[in-house]
Amino acid sequence: MAERRSAAGEGLARLSEWADGHLGLLRNLSAGLAAAGLLVLARSVRMTTKFTNALDIPTEFIEKNVKLRGKIHHVTEKGLQVEHIPISIPIITSIQRKWQSKGLLLVRLAGVELAPSGTVWLQKEVKPSQMVWFQLLGREDLALECRVLVNKGRFLSVCLNEEILRQGLGRTARIEGLHHHSRLYWKLHKRLLQAELKALKKNKGIWQEESFSERVRDRISNNKCVRTLKQFVNWLRSYI
Repeated sequence: MAERRSAAGEGLARLSEWADGHLGLLRNLSAGLAAAGLLVLARSVRMTTKFTNALDIPTEFIEKNVKLRGKIHHVTEKGLQVEHIPISIPIITSIQRKWQSKGLLLVRLAGVELAPSGTVWLQKEVKPSQMVWFQLLGREDLALECRVLVNKGRFLSVCLNEEILRQGLGRTARIEGLHHHSRLYWKLHKRLLQAELKALKKNKGIWQEESFSERVRDRISNNKCVRTLKQFVNWLRSYI
């Protein structure tokens, strides 16, 4: 027993000597751990912050195309009015709720020129309080250019940007906010073009209307009476 106590005492003494000799290292290590803890805390606070204004969202979030969760309240001609639902961390979230303001984010479907019929379709298909994920692609004034995903069932989600084009309720447009030569830009733009092409092949939505009007114009231009009338007008002009 005496030998064990002696060995233990000797071990503690050596540990104490090592600590005294490396006091600076230990202080730096403690400071590093504290800084890392503060960094994690700061990141947690940012991820749990409820954004009620597009300008409050950090530029870093948009540059990294972060996905945020939200709840749709209204569908308007300007876009979707979405309530941001941040990640919930018990202690941090309970503190933040005391000072968080209320407000809705204006979310636009990036890369889509929405037709009036598209707005009507969204108002019918998107349920009030529908939960969505919106990927930040750009920001213009108070509006966010996003890729919006809606959950359909447990393991399936639908991209509203693509679905609108697939239904023929809009046209493909430039994705504002993303660099034109970036890999992500062309990846998303390609998917939008493919969705638009499906509607075009099936003559759905606006493509059906345009196809019908084109057919009417062709029939009128090929009509014998119309062609004769054009020839007479041209002959008459040549003599005036």
